[in-house]
Amino acid sequence: MFLEIAKKAGSIEVICGSMFSGKTEELIRRMKRAVFANQKVAIYKPSIDVRYSETQVVSHDQHKIQSTPIKDAAQMLQAIEDGIEVVGVDEAQFFGANIVEVVQTLANKGIRVIIAGLDTDFLGKPFGPMPSLMAVAEDVQKVHAICVKCGSPAQHSHRLSKSGKLVVLGEKDIYEPLCRHCYNAAVAAEKE
Repeated sequence: MFLEIAKKAGSIEVICGSMFSGKTEELIRRMKRAVFANQKVAIYKPSIDVRYSETQVVSHDQHKIQSTPIKDAAQMLQAIEDGIEVVGVDEAQFFGANIVEVVQTLANKGIRVIIAGLDTDFLGKPFGPMPSLMAVAEDVQKVHAICVKCGSPAQHSHRLSKSGKLVVLGEKDIYEPLCRHCYNAAVAAEKE
């Protein structure tokens, strides 16, 4: 029923969670299913994310799909071709607040918009436009990693480096997924 309504009216779906939780993998899965269903798709990612590829959205386990790198969310409206039925957006937390208006414009035109991004930053605080995107979405799925310390579901992206910058691109060498208990213990130990 939800997909029937979404196809007629457009929709916004948000996939969120910590690093290593499978957000991008789920985005790629949904986009590939749309392609399999012969729907016309467009996929965007922030141009600053060049960890695995400059032009592809790539999950940590190397699933990939072609994308268009953009600097600002407004470029989606300029780049979108006629007839696009599904738009995917990876690493949405790196876009500015205008992404909320952009995806609402797309959904209002009848397009299904699927967004993946970190819901919190390395400090455990809501990350960029993600809270607003979740608020306007018809569907929000929070996915969890596995805590590398105790094996519980992990919702925090603990930064191992000492950088205080908000955006530091990296992998397992810089971040680890932790549950609330292990994250709080790690942060407390860093303050000692």
